[in-house]
Amino acid sequence: MAKKPTPDFESTLKSLEEIVNRLEMGDLPLEEALTEFETAVKLVQQGQERLQQAEQRIQILLQKDENAPLADYS
Repeated sequence: MAKKPTPDFESTLKSLEEIVNRLEMGDLPLEEALTEFETAVKLVQQGQERLQQAEQRIQILLQKDENAPLADYS
């Protein structure tokens, strides 16, 4: 079974914003609100992963030594 491609950061953020807007309206039934919340949590995790990957790429690009280990960005 093929794995679904992970959406890009902007798509993830847009989907998350749409869910937040629906939840803020306050008119969703409880079960639907819980489902939306679960989806939002997954989207936040995906967004965090994308940001971490981007940070690592930036760190690698800024390293003078290509073989240097990654260090926390400060």
